[in-house]
Amino acid sequence: MPELNPEPIVRNALVAFAILALAAPVAASAQMPGKPIDIGPAVGAVAPALVAKDAAGKPRDLASVSGKKGVVLVFFRSARWCPFCQHQLIDLKAVQAPLAERGYGLAAISYDAPDALATFAEKQGVAYPLLSDDGSKMIDAYKLRDPQYAPHSFADGVPKPSIFVLDRAGVVKAKLAYDGYKVRPENISILALVDGVK
Repeated sequence: MPELNPEPIVRNALVAFAILALAAPVAASAQMPGKPIDIGPAVGAVAPALVAKDAAGKPRDLASVSGKKGVVLVFFRSARWCPFCQHQLIDLKAVQAPLAERGYGLAAISYDAPDALATFAEKQGVAYPLLSDDGSKMIDAYKLRDPQYAPHSFADGVPKPSIFVLDRAGVVKAKLAYDGYKVRPENISILALVDGVK
């Protein structure tokens, strides 16, 4: 019987251990939420009046998307090309009913055209309103435009992803946003935000 040489086994085990050790912090950081940032209208301020179109091209205002207490308004980059937004919009389906039970509507707004929103909503079964902000007018009114994109680039006019809790009068009751665009608040964080509104 040939004698077993342990050196390759030990070397391979050490290499595998080193790879795992290096990958662990990366994986952990991918799961960690980003740094909270304060952007957009201040809590207690009256937000700019909502003017947008839904996926069917129908004009929408604050009253049309609000529940008895108000609305959770989610600004996102694009349902057409941003995978982080697509994932967030799909996840938000699960929070629509709990928000309604708390008296809040749910709506999400981006610079996408109504037809792009309609395609996404139909494919993914999104029932809450997806709103089109033509020319990024609402995004600019909220001071959320992401400045990293050059004029005339395909992403020019996208917002920094953020969430606002508005009462029926348009007063900002709470808000939540993270640095960067890859990490979005989990549904449990959104519900906690709403539950903390006085």
